[in-house]
Amino acid sequence: MDVREALLRAAIKVFAETGTRGATTRRIAQEADVNEVTLFRHFKSKDDLLRAAVQLFASEATRHPLPDDPQDPRAELVQWCRGHHRELHKVRALIRRSMGEFDEHPDNCAQCMQASVRIAEDLVSYLGRLRSLGLTSGDWDARAAAAMLMGAIFSDALGRDTMPERYPYSMREAVEKYVDLLLSAIGVRTTAPERRLVDHQ
Repeated sequence: MDVREALLRAAIKVFAETGTRGATTRRIAQEADVNEVTLFRHFKSKDDLLRAAVQLFASEATRHPLPDDPQDPRAELVQWCRGHHRELHKVRALIRRSMGEFDEHPDNCAQCMQASVRIAEDLVSYLGRLRSLGLTSGDWDARAAAAMLMGAIFSDALGRDTMPERYPYSMREAVEKYVDLLLSAIGVRTTAPERRLVDHQ
């Protein structure tokens, strides 16, 4: 790991622990095992460093792909949601911190949330594919459905350790419950309609 990357990762860690005010350049430099002079060779100011660190965090968020040709919506969504839940739970301290400082530092929060915005678009597209293949029924909005599922995953990942009484079930069970609620709401069929089978012959 080069010095710049070490500084960025140190900044993410210190910011998550102490917030913008507590994330002094001295503390970040100590965490990266360099001196402050070295830090300022790479970044003009603390704001520049924190901005770059949050951008790195957002860019590295794992995107778990959803299939272009859905076969088993429940299995596909459970696997996708588990991956997303795991990622959110891992970085919950950083997300909480950036949300808590939204009024003072809206740009940091917006950068942190960019990964979730991209992930939500993936889910909206997947739900649209389910509808176009005739695997759903009823009148529903793909963005609202995606927001409902992602909201449940987000709330669980960030709130489980602070409000354990709200989550009497395990994280594994939770994901299945949220997916099942979504699938019920959009009327997902357990088997594909005949016309879809004909299309693939």
